[in-house]
Parts: sequence; C-alpha cells; structure tokens
Amino acid sequence: QVQLVESGGGLVQAGDSLRLSCAASGRTFSSYAMGWFRQAPGKERELVAAISYRGRNTYYVGSVKGRFTISRDNAKNTVYLQMNSLKPEDTAVYYCAAGRSPWLTSYSEPAFGSWGQGTQVTVSS
Repeated sequence: QVQLVESGGGLVQAGDSLRLSCAASGRTFSSYAMGWFRQAPGKERELVAAISYRGRNTYYVGSVKGRFTISRDNAKNTVYLQMNSLKPEDTAVYYCAAGRSPWLTSYSEPAFGSWGQGTQVTVSS
C-alpha cells in the first residue's frame, strides 16, 4: 500500500501559479507511475497529468497542455504539479494517485490504486 499526502493548494487569481506536492510512503516510490487528478463541483474526476516511474514519459489532458508540468523526485518520494497561467476553470479538488504499474499503461482511474485526500485549488477571475 501507498500513503499519499498532497499540499500546496489555495486561493489564487487568474494568471497566477501554484505548485502542488504529493509526498508518498509505503511501496518503493520509484517503482510506480504517478498521476494528478482533479474533480470540480458537479463534474467527474479527470486525469490532469501523469508521469512514469522514472519520469521519462508524461501525459497531460488537453486543457492544461503548455500550462501545467508534472515532475517527480524519486530521492524525495515526491511528485509535483506546477500550474501556471491558472484559469477559473482549473478550480477543483486535486488528488494525487499512485499507479498500479511503473508505466503509463492507462489513463483511467482503475490504473491507479492509491489516492491522497485531495487539496483544494480555487482560481478567482
């Protein structure tokens, strides 16, 4: 099992930046892929970004490409989500999740087996 703790959320204005962090413990961090999901009120949870176990492969949903960057530091057991040029539509609870595989084999929720508690990101216009 993997335990995940997110941090870094908050209230910002449109155009600002935030960096989310997710600290992992339990299984060897460098042995699994990681992802960031988000869920806005009234909407389904969606995968925003994902990164393979060594960080060589990444995935971004179209709406955040060019604005968000996912990265990981395996020495610190931490994955990050750098969010730039934030928009009101980025408002959501953001969750980090640990993949069941080292690679990005699927972008759906069943491919991720452990979840953090979530951190709120609110972007005002």
